[in-house]
Amino acid sequence: QVQLVESGGGLVQTGDSLRLSCAASGRIFSNYAMGWFRQAPGKEREFVAVISADSSMTLYSEAVKGRFTISRDNAKSTVYLQMNSLKPEDTAVYYCAASRSYYSIYPQRRGDYWGQGTQVTVSS
Repeated sequence: QVQLVESGGGLVQTGDSLRLSCAASGRIFSNYAMGWFRQAPGKEREFVAVISADSSMTLYSEAVKGRFTISRDNAKSTVYLQMNSLKPEDTAVYYCAASRSYYSIYPQRRGDYWGQGTQVTVSS
């Protein structure tokens, strides 16, 4: 089992920045690819970003490319999502996910383990 706990969400204004964190415990964090997803009210959950277990590969959705950066610190068992130039359409609950397979997170958009989510609200 892997337990994931997100933090760092909040209410910000358009153009502001936030950094989300996802702390993992349980199995060996460095064996897992990690991803961020988000779900806005009334919409399906959507892929945001993924990072491979050794940080050699990252991928972003077109909606966040150039504004968001995913990174990880395997020594701290934590994955981050730096979000810059936030827009109202970024408002959502953000979830992190872990998978032994990078390709499960993207393009399959599946995770073996999920966090409980953290709310990000961007006001205009």
